[in-house]
Amino acid sequence: MNINKRKLAAFLLWLTVLFSFSFSAHAQATSPKVSLPANVENYKLNSKLLAREIPYRIILPVNYKNANEKTLYPVVYLLHGLTGHFDNWTDKTKLTDYAAKYNYIIVTPEGNNGWYSDSSTAANDRYESYIVQELIPEIEKKFRTIPDKNHRAIAGLSMGGYGSIKFGLKYPEMFALVGSFSGALGAASFTEKTAGGIGKSIDAIFGAENSENRNSNDVFKLVREMSDDKIKKLPFVYLDCGTEDFLFKNNRDFVNLLVEKKVKHEFRQLPGAHDWKFWDSQIKEFLEVSERFIK
Repeated sequence: MNINKRKLAAFLLWLTVLFSFSFSAHAQATSPKVSLPANVENYKLNSKLLAREIPYRIILPVNYKNANEKTLYPVVYLLHGLTGHFDNWTDKTKLTDYAAKYNYIIVTPEGNNGWYSDSSTAANDRYESYIVQELIPEIEKKFRTIPDKNHRAIAGLSMGGYGSIKFGLKYPEMFALVGSFSGALGAASFTEKTAGGIGKSIDAIFGAENSENRNSNDVFKLVREMSDDKIKKLPFVYLDCGTEDFLFKNNRDFVNLLVEKKVKHEFRQLPGAHDWKFWDSQIKEFLEVSERFIK
């Protein structure tokens, strides 16, 4: 198989996954609303950067409301994937059950299909700035958090895995730990020419090939050009990917770069596909890992 055929095969597999996500999202939208446990709450932030109200979900520690008002907690931000929404993590996994043993505040933001980036073409689609400049300050104002790097983590699946890695690379002073589950880490390399309709939508966010905005959102480029001093200040990077996942090679390539640049990380390659069964198991693993860094 020549390189063009390999690219075509990878793209067709990407389309298959995208359509499966779309059907899943539609089924979720038409299903009855899930009753939330008492410690799981929905909020809306009136975002100036996005010029609209943006929802997010909070999982509070089980003892939060009965604890002393001076008791403060670490925060974990969990990002959803492409075609997903802020409620996916609690509705599609056992996250609420897993979280019960940790004294964390867990936040699941809304990112729509914005790749957690500031768009080159839509002035009000600034999801990177929204997370950093509005959502995190909102959480630290509204809830009893420990508002420093050593008690803050961010992770996500697929598109959210890409987003969390990028946040860790661009804002190392903000996070002690970043995590990626089946991350779409090569997102900034997709264009209309190489990935059709999906690439066209990414072009609208990142801009033309080799544009300043695209380069600033390319996690491979960010690591490759990072100085040794900056690398030493990076948060710990946790990655996992299923061996049957169409993004497996993309993740392996990124891990090889982390090894080359001596970035502190852990990579787990496990049997699994690009699906909620894998992500359910891995969020449980990630929470266990997180105790080493933000407890």
